[in-house]
Amino acid sequence: MELTAAAARFREARDLLLEHRSDPLTARRRFSWPELDEFNWALEWFDAVGRESDRPALRIVAEDGSETQRSYAEMTAASNRVANFLRAEGVGRGDVLLLMLGNELELWETILAAMKLGATLVPTSTLCTPTDLADRVARGGATHVVAGAASAEKFADIGGFKGIAVGDEVAGWAPYGGAAAAASEFAPDGVTHAGDPLLYYFTSGTTAKPKLVEHTYASYPVGHLSTLYWVGLRPGDAHLNVSSPGWAKHAWSSVFAPWNAEATVVVFNYARFEARRLLEALGRVGVSTFCAPPTVWRMLIQEELAAFPVQVREAVSAGEPLNPEVIEAVARAWGITVRDGFGQTETTAVIGNPPGVALQLGSMGRPLPGYDVVLLDPADGREGDEGEICITAEPRPLGLMVGYRDGEGAPLVPADRFHHTGDVARRDAEGYITYIGRADDVFKASDYRISPFELESVLIEHEAVAEAAVVPAPDPVRLALPKAYVTLAAGHEPSAETARSILAHCRAVLPPYKRVRRLEFAELPKTISGKIRRVELREAERARSARGAAEFYEEDFPDLAH
Repeated sequence: MELTAAAARFREARDLLLEHRSDPLTARRRFSWPELDEFNWALEWFDAVGRESDRPALRIVAEDGSETQRSYAEMTAASNRVANFLRAEGVGRGDVLLLMLGNELELWETILAAMKLGATLVPTSTLCTPTDLADRVARGGATHVVAGAASAEKFADIGGFKGIAVGDEVAGWAPYGGAAAAASEFAPDGVTHAGDPLLYYFTSGTTAKPKLVEHTYASYPVGHLSTLYWVGLRPGDAHLNVSSPGWAKHAWSSVFAPWNAEATVVVFNYARFEARRLLEALGRVGVSTFCAPPTVWRMLIQEELAAFPVQVREAVSAGEPLNPEVIEAVARAWGITVRDGFGQTETTAVIGNPPGVALQLGSMGRPLPGYDVVLLDPADGREGDEGEICITAEPRPLGLMVGYRDGEGAPLVPADRFHHTGDVARRDAEGYITYIGRADDVFKASDYRISPFELESVLIEHEAVAEAAVVPAPDPVRLALPKAYVTLAAGHEPSAETARSILAHCRAVLPPYKRVRRLEFAELPKTISGKIRRVELREAERARSARGAAEFYEEDFPDLAH
């Protein structure tokens, strides 16, 4: 494969990780981020693969079994046409393009085309409201919007941009279909610097207003070499990732990590999520590597997993910590281990359990190649075996963001030279890191520090519990009591009998100071990316003046309360 000097350095770093995919200690010792000045991943890497390969780059599978498939070569030509079309519509180097599409072919074409132009993308969920979109257009400085025709009305009261509609014609918007008549050869108008802005991502906003994160033409395309390593991707793999466009995890595992590996991005499109249909698709399509968030894994294990003939070699989970019960259930059914990992919108994969390494149940793993991680005490900043997960930012790992735009959040390199994640963890003698919780979510009860995640993992071991979120309930004696909000699995009723059974399970497993003392049946509030918003539940508890209609106290059951 003929490569530019920058792309050759990129490939050399990638090949080292492939060579040591089952030897993380050697990979960490030998790996270094490639030094890049000028680099355009779409032109210098993706197109180079496309010139050499008819291997499938993208497979979009519909619920009815029909497929849309494009090879690397076909995606190269198509994205060239779209780049030429967008240039004619006024998109130039440094312009900001808001992209709001579902899992459809035009999404991937536009990502590649915008990169070829040297533009900046603002990936946006189709679930965003007009208020959300006004904020994204304004804070992102978008000059152009590419969106589905059905979504165009959400932009009706937002000005200052040129719209391009995918699908039906929209008055005042240019039709995306015009790209079909554009030339299939593309010539860039200049060089792309590795530090040029590529992505403005809005965080999911689990605790506050979403922050605007800036990534470069190197930090995500090249930074996701760490994600490739964590997932265990190989050339020729078929990788299915359950994530919606508009969120960083979609770029992680449905764009950059698999295409870095010369693998196939597989997408399963559905109108409404059904675990059974996804499991059927995994087997039918021959998916070899699979990534899903904990919410999806918890739904999958409600099915009889062993009944589905999947061919998955590597399975991973990210977005929130994965409960040990899920890992054990998948291992029993499929004989493979779902491996946890950790990263943020602000980073690529930072911590993880790579393939072929002994797993410590409940642990996220150890720092991945290219990252150094320390745990700092939030009170005094001292390094220890428990504290906030912080990434050493000197030297700066390539997968770390440039910073937050519009003054949102902390600067990239604060006085103590670390990127603070806001997540708390502990590290054992072998270097394995176990997640405790968001710094804002951990609380004290009877002067003991409580990790919501630890209690939630116990709760979902109960057959009636599909999902759970633990928050502090104010108490005059203990300061706070652990309270669980519970979403029930199918076939279970929100009754006193169910509540007693769940509380009894917690009593049998947890020490007294950690026991869940209150329980309420409810649907859990989530961000539009699917993460639980415990902040809403905490606020509800602080504002509560009476017991909820579906709430039960431990003392309601005298045999449990002593």
